[in-house]
Amino acid sequence: MLLSDELVTAQTMKWVKDFIVALNVCPFAKREVEKQSVRCIVLRSKKMDVALEELMAEVQWLDEHPETETTLLIFPTLFKDFHRYLDFVETAENLMFDQGCEGVYQLATFHPDYCFSGTEPDDVSNYTNRSPYPMLHLLREASVDKAIEFFGDTSEIPNHNIEKMEEIGKSKLDDIFAACMKVDND
Repeated sequence: MLLSDELVTAQTMKWVKDFIVALNVCPFAKREVEKQSVRCIVLRSKKMDVALEELMAEVQWLDEHPETETTLLIFPTLFKDFHRYLDFVETAENLMFDQGCEGVYQLATFHPDYCFSGTEPDDVSNYTNRSPYPMLHLLREASVDKAIEFFGDTSEIPNHNIEKMEEIGKSKLDDIFAACMKVDND
């Protein structure tokens, strides 16, 4: 069954609000959610080269729309396989570098089966980068720099998040993720 773009967007934003913001996984997200400056784009590409073109089209869109802080590019039908997704991320980062995006934009990566190198798939630390769907988070580098300047030392955020995931536990994390998929899309 093909999920509507509206439902995929609603599920993703519920994850952003109920997981990322509520658990303070990213201390910078709440402000942008409240300002409604997070753009969600559902991409139904079936091929990696098309997904790369869509990524660069979104970079151009952000260049033309400075009022939008960040974009979540959501791929509900592509990159079911985590390793294929990682190949895409590497290619996307290389393309962005070649297109002069270094220092302007950066990517954060999220996938339902995210697994950090050196961890087991069921390790709760992986939840820090797990999401309802495979996605790329396209961030403005200047805004990241400002947020870091305001926040101070951000080096402990990943460790803090891992501790938080361990404290919450896999069962409760699974419940949070399952609840994000159950949204009313009226």
